Amino acid sequence: MSESSFQDDVLGELGDEKLTEIAGLLGTDTTGARETVAETVGAMTGDLREKADADDADGVEVRQAIAEVADAEPPPAGVATFGGLGGLLSGGMMAGVLAKVSKPVAAALSKRTGIPAATISRVIEMLIPVVLAVLAKRASAKRASGKAAGAGAAGAPGAAPGTTPGTTPGTSGGAGGGAGGGLGDLLGEILGGGKK
Repeated sequence: MSESSFQDDVLGELGDEKLTEIAGLLGTDTTGARETVAETVGAMTGDLREKADADDADGVEVRQAIAEVADAEPPPAGVATFGGLGGLLSGGMMAGVLAKVSKPVAAALSKRTGIPAATISRVIEMLIPVVLAVLAKRASAKRASGKAAGAGAAGAPGAAPGTTPGTTPGTSGGAGGGAGGGLGDLLGEILGGGKK
């Protein structure tokens, strides 16, 4: 596939300066920091997928946060690393969801890597705005490709109203969907990658 992985997009959005800062925090070089960031982002997105599939309060919260991300406009490139952003990046639901995910992720990675959980938590704090920016950009790209597909299908002869393929989930009436449908699928599309 020519599509970059979610971790690659986060690393690209993070940039060399922040990656060097993370390396200093971890006491490693940029290669070590890159590996730790990729592993951390992978653990965070894995936890998000798991929670999105759950039929409980956490699942509802994650699906609502996904709907918010799907409807948000992405920030300009590189903006996430500067902090102090308004809207989605400062107070959105997904920021809260990622903050909740950070503690168990930090504990698990600390056990696996030997890096103190407090250090991994600080890295995650630096990564949350970047992860949010990448989520928003990917959602925007999916929304744009869905609109293009929907526009082409809507004009097809014999297409019944309301059955247009390519319609994007998360529109005003679709936020209450079930665990396995629309928004959970959208999260998988945004995050990319295969199943374990």
